[in-house]
Amino acid sequence: MASPPHLNKHLKPLFQLVVNNLLVFVAAPLTATMVLHKAAQLGPEEILSRLHGLRQVHVLLVVFLPLSLATLYLMSRPRSVYLIHYACCRPKSNCRVSIGSSVENVRLSPYLDDGGVDFMTRMLKRSGLGDQTYLHPSFHYIPPRCSLSDGRDEAEQVIFAAVDDLFAKTCISPGAIDILVTNCSGFNPTPSLADIVVNKYKLRADIRSVHISGMGCSAGVISLEVVRNLLQAAPQGACALMVSTEGTSIINYAGKNRGMLLPYALFRMGAAAVLLSTSKSMARFRLMHIVRTLTAAHDRAYMCISMKEDHEGETGAYLSKDLVSVAGEALKANIKEVGSLVLPRSEKLLFAISFIARKVLRRKIKLYVPDFRTAFQHFCIHSGGRAVIDAVQSSLSDRDVEPSRMTLHRFGNTSSSSLWYELAYIEAKRRMRKGHRVWMIGFGSGFKCNSAVWQCIRPANNTAAGTPWADSIHLYPLNNISEETG
Repeated sequence: MASPPHLNKHLKPLFQLVVNNLLVFVAAPLTATMVLHKAAQLGPEEILSRLHGLRQVHVLLVVFLPLSLATLYLMSRPRSVYLIHYACCRPKSNCRVSIGSSVENVRLSPYLDDGGVDFMTRMLKRSGLGDQTYLHPSFHYIPPRCSLSDGRDEAEQVIFAAVDDLFAKTCISPGAIDILVTNCSGFNPTPSLADIVVNKYKLRADIRSVHISGMGCSAGVISLEVVRNLLQAAPQGACALMVSTEGTSIINYAGKNRGMLLPYALFRMGAAAVLLSTSKSMARFRLMHIVRTLTAAHDRAYMCISMKEDHEGETGAYLSKDLVSVAGEALKANIKEVGSLVLPRSEKLLFAISFIARKVLRRKIKLYVPDFRTAFQHFCIHSGGRAVIDAVQSSLSDRDVEPSRMTLHRFGNTSSSSLWYELAYIEAKRRMRKGHRVWMIGFGSGFKCNSAVWQCIRPANNTAAGTPWADSIHLYPLNNISEETG
C-alpha cells in the first residue's frame, strides 16, 4: 500500500496511462490497422461483391449470436446491490463522558489498586478519544450499575435513533422492508435485537430477519454480506434494513486484569442503520466487492480478543498484547485478495516484474508494494484504537486515515458501526465525488479482517446537516490528537 519510489513519480503516471488503457492504445489501433490493410488489398469492388455474396443466415448469425451470448452473460451475473442511504446515531447529551470524568471514575473505583488506577489513567489519556464520546448513564455511577434492563435501554436508544433518522431521510415506509439484519457482538437479549426492531416498527410478518452475534467489530461487513446474498435471492427491487451496534455493557469489568480493563478506555455508544436494495433508483453507492479473512485456525489469533473470566471469576472482554500484530497479519492476507480485485493493471504488472526479477536473478530485490491509492480515493479503517490505526497508517498518508482518527476522537470505538461514522465524516467534509471508490476495512475477534468496496453513484448534498457530525465537523481535523487528550 506504500507509495512508489520517488525517482519513478514522473514516469509512473505515463506508465499507468498506457498499461491501464492497453486496449485503447495497442489493441484497437492494431485491429484498425489490420482491417484497413486488408480492405486496401481487396479494393472497393471486391469488398462489395463479398458482401452481396453473404447469405441471410450468415448475417443472422453474425448479429444474433453475439447478442445471445451477451444476454446470457448478463442474466448469469448476480444482481448488483446498492446503498440507498445510511444514518448514524448521535446519543443524547446526557450520555457524554469526558476523559477527565472517566479518569475520576477510575480513581474512585472500588475494584482497582494503585497500579490499576495508574494503568487506566495512562490508557485513557493515550486512547485518542476526546471529551465528547458517549456512554450509557448506567456507567456514570460509581461503580457502574450495568444490568439487563440498562443494556436493553442502551440498545433501544441507539438503534431507534439511527433507524428513525434513516426512515426520515429516505421517506420509506417500514412496511416496504423485505429483509432485516442486525448485529451486536456482546449484548444478546431474548427476544433478539432483530425482534426488537420488528416490534418497534411493526414490520411485516413475512420479513426475513437475521441477528448476528459474537462476530466482533467486523460484524458490520459480515452483515453486509448476508444482506447482499438475501437481496440477490429476493425479487428485483427488494429493500433491506441493516443495523450495526454494540452494547457497552461488555466493558463493565469488576476485576484487575489489565487486558480486560483496556476496553473501558476504547468502547463507546453508537449505532448505524443502512438501507440497501437491488433497485438503482435513489441509490447513492454500489457495492462492488466483499472480502472476508478469518485466522481463527491459529491459536494466537483465535484468543487475542475474547470474553472470559479472570482468575477471580469476574467476566469481561479481554484484549491480548498480540492484538496489533495479529491484526497486521490478517490485514496482509485480506489485502492480497482485495488487491487482485481492485488494483489497476499497471500496479499488478509492476509487482509481477519485481517478483519475477527476484526469482530469476536470485537476489534480495525488494518486492514492489502496490499503491492502493491508485484504486481508492477514500479509506474507512475501523477505529479500534490508536495502535491499530498507527499500524495501518505506516502505508498511508495522514489524510487517508483522518476519518478513522477523527471518528475515534469524536465517538470512540463504536465497534461495527464505526465504518459508517467514518463514511459520514468523509461526506460531511464534502470530499466524496461521483465515481470515487471507498474501501471499508473492519477488524474483529476470531481474528477477522473484512473488507467492503463501494463506488459512489450520487454524492450527498454539500452539507453536514443530518449527520452525526453536524455540530462538530468544523472542529476537525485536529492538528494533534495527543495534545487534545492530555
